[in-house]
Formats: sequence, structure tokens, C-alpha cells
Amino acid sequence: MSASPGSAGRTRYDLATIVVRHRDELEGRIRLSLAQRRVLSAIAACRTAVLGGHVDVCTGCGYEHPAYNSCRNRHCPKCQALRQERWIRARSERLLPVKHFHVVFTLPSELRALPKVHPRDVFGALFAAASSTLLELGGSRLEATLGITMVLHTWTRKLEFHPHVHALVTAGGFSADARRWASTSERYLFPVTAMQVVFRAKVLAALAALNREGAFVRYAPFEDPEAFGRLARQVASKTWVIYAKKPFRRVDHVLRYLGRYTHRVAIANSRLVAVSDVAVRFRTKQGKVLDLHPVEFLRRFLQHVLPDGFHKIRHFGLYAGASSKELELARGQLAQSATDGPASASVAVAAADGWIAELRDLTGRDVSRCPSCDRSLERRPVPNQQAPPSGGAA
Repeated sequence: MSASPGSAGRTRYDLATIVVRHRDELEGRIRLSLAQRRVLSAIAACRTAVLGGHVDVCTGCGYEHPAYNSCRNRHCPKCQALRQERWIRARSERLLPVKHFHVVFTLPSELRALPKVHPRDVFGALFAAASSTLLELGGSRLEATLGITMVLHTWTRKLEFHPHVHALVTAGGFSADARRWASTSERYLFPVTAMQVVFRAKVLAALAALNREGAFVRYAPFEDPEAFGRLARQVASKTWVIYAKKPFRRVDHVLRYLGRYTHRVAIANSRLVAVSDVAVRFRTKQGKVLDLHPVEFLRRFLQHVLPDGFHKIRHFGLYAGASSKELELARGQLAQSATDGPASASVAVAAADGWIAELRDLTGRDVSRCPSCDRSLERRPVPNQQAPPSGGAA
């Protein structure tokens, strides 16, 4: 299988090549959804002549280099770096200058088949249960509203299906009387046991409501009308996993850390170690690698394609879109108390003047200059060479 040489002679492998070589075999074995087919088409076409682009030409030395358009699909590993940077810059204006905790809410293994049957509603229930758990505990223990940003992930490092929500949560909240900022403990947000009990109850209540509405009629194990009740009782007796990490001290660290999660896809090209027609080897955890047949590799990857239009990044409490007035009041209160310095000093980021400047700021590369003689490059458009592959590029 072809691959491109990387820096220092290291071979770079590409998810797109695996898609092109093994998509037909995959579709011969597995029936894919329309959303999954669109993702495969987008990844295969990304930065190829299929999508058109331009040629950078240096009129001084004659250097020429084709640059093709990206697919902009959120599941494509080639299209996330600049989108992540833009997101960080946009969020910097809303983040409060306080410490933030990182909390992870996870569905137990017994329930992980349900979002495969009805992903939009089950993932929505996961968001709702996690956010309301935090907001209710903030209200009862601090008498204040927290600021919360959440990101849905569905994968492990082995590409297995493992739905969980990452939450960045302010270490405190703005009081209901709009007069004070109520801080949490320096060591923890809320007792993990309390979060587990509340979260478990909320998820099970939401799933029970979905079951009554017939959301899981396509799920064979639930053909027995008593099956859901037995499953609910089984997981209700378990301790659900909630991970809480110590707070970040600096706001810019929060943004950079969160940016790693918001635009991460199930696997990055940098994790591919070796690719052939019989195996894909990729890095997992702690220096380990895993070999999968290319078809199985693609099958695992496609488990993490989200429904069209589904928002995997959501904001609650002070960070919700409708809370702008309350957010600014909280920012003003924090500025007056000066507990963590000026409200915007640590998060201010200069706006970029277009994607070329953004790329230069992010990677140090200036694609507007000739790499041979450093003169300005002239951009000449290249039309699409053919229609997008079957299914279209999303």
C-alpha cells in the first residue's frame, strides 16, 4: 500500500488510503448508513483533485505545487487542526478566569449497545444527565450556577465503542442572587459518590422514557417486554464510573486542553504505524500497538460516525448561549474580587487574518511564500477533475 515519506525519512500512512483500498470489501460485508458512506467518501476525496483546489506558482524560480481542497468533514483526521484553533479563539471570549475541573461521565458497558440503536436520543440523554447532575449539585451545594462545556467521545484507543462525555466545569458558580462568586474546594468539585448516584438515576430515567416511547424496538434483546427492566435493575446495582481530575490553574491551559478533545477524531493519521493489504498497525496506549485487518479497522472507525447535524460540543449553565447576561455579571464580579487576575488577560488571542495566517500561527508554515526562493506565490485555481465518489462528500 502506498504511503508518503514523512519528516526524517519516517513513512506517513493515511486513513484515506485504507478507505480507497478496502471500502468495497467493507460494504460487501456490512450494510453502512448514509452518514457512514458520506464520511468514507469525504475522507477518500479530501485534498485530492476530486475536490479541486489551486496550484501555487512562483513566477521567480518556476516552483509549482498543487494544493487541493479539504473535505471539511468533522470525522476526517486531516481537517481538524485549523478548526480546532478557530474554536479555541472563539471560546476564549466566553471562558471565565477561574480554575476548571475535568470530569468524565461514562456509560456502563451493559448499556453501550443502546446508542447504536438510537444514537441521537441516547447521546442526548447522556448530555442531559451529565449536565443536570452538575447543575443540580451546584445549586444544592453552592447555591450557584456553574459554567460547563461538554464534549462527546465514543472511542477507546483501540477504536472500541465506549461512549463518554468530557466536561470542563468552573471551580465554582455565580450565586442565584447575582451578588457573589461561590468557589468549590481546591481539591475536588463535588464528592464523586454523589455525582455517581445522581447521574445513574438520571440516565436510567431517560432510558426508561425512551423505551416507553419505542426507541429500542429494533433492539432484539428487548423483544421480551421485561428485558429493559431487568437490565435497568442490573446496572442500577453497579457503581458507575465518573472520573474527576484536579483543576487547571490557568485559563489558557483549560482552552488548550479542551481543544485537544473538541476536534479529536477516533484516530489520527499520526497513530498509524504500518499499513498493508492484510493489516493496519496503530498505536494504542503506553507505547503498545494493535494489528487489525483493514476491513475490521474501518468497521471500528465507522462506529464513531455521529448522526448528521448532531452537536457533540455543548454548553450549559453560565456557558450556555442564553446565559450571556449572567455570564457577564459573573465576569464582573470576578474582576472586582480579583481572585484570579483580570477577566480576560490570560485568554486574549489576536484574531487571525484568514486561514493562511492561522496556519502560520499554528504550524509556523507560511504557504504564501515560495519554499525555494521565498518570493510570493501566485495562486491559480484547479477545477474539480471528477464528481465526488458515490455517497458524496459530507
